[in-house]
Amino acid sequence: MRVFGVDEVGRGPLAGPVVAAAVRLSSHVPGLADSKTLSPAARLRLDARIRSSAEVALGSASVEEIDRLNILAATMLAMARAIDALARACGPPDLVLIDGNRAPSLAFPVEAIVGGDTREPAISAASIIAKVARDSLMVELCAKDPRYGFSAHKGYGTPAHLAALARHGPSPAHRRSFAPVARFLGR
Repeated sequence: MRVFGVDEVGRGPLAGPVVAAAVRLSSHVPGLADSKTLSPAARLRLDARIRSSAEVALGSASVEEIDRLNILAATMLAMARAIDALARACGPPDLVLIDGNRAPSLAFPVEAIVGGDTREPAISAASIIAKVARDSLMVELCAKDPRYGFSAHKGYGTPAHLAALARHGPSPAHRRSFAPVARFLGR
């Protein structure tokens, strides 16, 4: 049975895209867990193991799409893009397992599983792949514009990030539809 696990990262941050991963595991990968429970070093090790033994695809929704659609719709779009990319690479799935209580409209059978990133290995793998990919994007963004410290907080609304927003106003990477960012528009 061809099963895809899907998870996303980046619904809550004030900046950067939302990133989803779809993973089709072909063998057991020891150590899989919800990415939020793993250290950055463990995530990187597992990312490499997953990529070497599984089929993986990423999808994302940009800051502009998040602001235009809303974060839930943008999350569903990122997931659909990841699933479509993986289906093109390895064929259509028999089942798509998605972490959470909602799933995008798909042409494939789908099951949303609350807490799936702790219960389903393919979803755990997707959680890790998406987290490593998004974190890498935020580090790159920080290298281009270090004023906000994206490499440290990955765009989440930490006190340091909010202080940088107050000092510099929003950057093009910020989600203008999110209330903490909207407060600083027009500076």
